[in-house]
Amino acid sequence: MTDATLELTVTRFIDAEPAKVWSIMTERITEWWCPKPWRAEFDKLERRAGGTSDCTMYGPEGEVLPHPGLVLAWDEGRRFAFTDAIVGDLEPAGPFMIGIWSVEAEGDGTRYTARARHWSEEASQRHKEMGFDEGWGVCADQLKALCEGG
Repeated sequence: MTDATLELTVTRFIDAEPAKVWSIMTERITEWWCPKPWRAEFDKLERRAGGTSDCTMYGPEGEVLPHPGLVLAWDEGRRFAFTDAIVGDLEPAGPFMIGIWSVEAEGDGTRYTARARHWSEEASQRHKEMGFDEGWGVCADQLKALCEGG
């Protein structure tokens, strides 16, 4: 278990079966990945451990935020994890976090959990101050709405 000061977490109960949530989570990722009016585009997302994750977020004022990384885990139907500590052809980068997104059955629905694990308390605190709770919470709400909306 990670030190609680290093991990930030958002969770939601989604009134849909886990298979549906997983499908929307992974097949429609650009629809919920960042808070609107921002949008996300994945130039590359290799759905396997060791694969490339190359996402860019675009803001309403012309902001462009590239997020290259490495897929650490892709456990079909259950969870995936990315890190920004390794980019490109196994090049080290300034590590900020490991992101882990998971689903599990809960009653008649699904428990969605998103975790950001950091290398230091300073990085975790900086992420919190950047608006982790609000930003990742909005993403969770967007996913929930997609899954429960049909």
